[in-house]
Amino acid sequence: MSFSEQSASLSSRLGALAQRLGLAGRSSRQIFERASGLQLPFQPLPMPVQSIWWESGPPLQRLLDLPRGALSGPVQEDKAQAHAVLIRLIKQRQEQLDSVDLRTISGFSCTDSNRAHCSSFEEYAASAACHHIRIISYKDFVKAISQALPRFLAGEQISLRQANWHGEQLYWSGEQNLEAFACAIAYARRRGLEISLPAQLTHYQIDPAGLSELQSCYHMLAMPVQAWSDPAFMALLLDHGLPYARLSLLRSPGAPEFLLLPKAHEQARALGDGLRLAGAPDAVSYLQQLKR
Repeated sequence: MSFSEQSASLSSRLGALAQRLGLAGRSSRQIFERASGLQLPFQPLPMPVQSIWWESGPPLQRLLDLPRGALSGPVQEDKAQAHAVLIRLIKQRQEQLDSVDLRTISGFSCTDSNRAHCSSFEEYAASAACHHIRIISYKDFVKAISQALPRFLAGEQISLRQANWHGEQLYWSGEQNLEAFACAIAYARRRGLEISLPAQLTHYQIDPAGLSELQSCYHMLAMPVQAWSDPAFMALLLDHGLPYARLSLLRSPGAPEFLLLPKAHEQARALGDGLRLAGAPDAVSYLQQLKR
């Protein structure tokens, strides 16, 4: 059974009955009008910036193995249906590459939010974090790269990551001696050294079919943290017993939380339409931009 068929939940059937009785239309219009007049501090969702850190972009790969408990909301069925759509948004494939020029690697895929933002290995190598790394000769280069890749001279395979929301950039999956790695790559580029190793590449992609399903079935809106303590918004969400699910995906301080409202439910759809008119960023449009 497809999700569209499953979405004919009890709440949706009750909504259809109310509509036949002439009740839902008036209520939906009121919800839409009240939602569209909300004054909440909506902010655009951030587009990825040029950075050596994978985590500078949205962690969409988390959707692949999204725990059911990651969604919050009052009704288990509503959360389960939203979860079923979200886990189909991202596709993953792995590829074995016989040879990758290490100079084409753009950054690190490890999680380390405490490090300073840098747009390139060259910028990072020139920062205070790398002042203890000195590469003057090829011997120094081998010593530095071998700190990060102990089996470099043996030609051992490395692990890389790539995602279409990061463009064509390649990210090294190592977690140790990042400074030595960055300085070695910057030196190799400057000196024109050809250094290649086999690699296992994990590629993540926003799936067009999954995105189309999300757009068809849900409003997915980025709500500011202030929304969850705003009496007017919470009254709209709770007083009518609307089906919804919440997802906290972005990790930066003060990041918005996503609200998923099923379009199959007339009043939930009206709330979503009103919130969009009030300025709530649409996650589907955001993902479409990232996919391109």
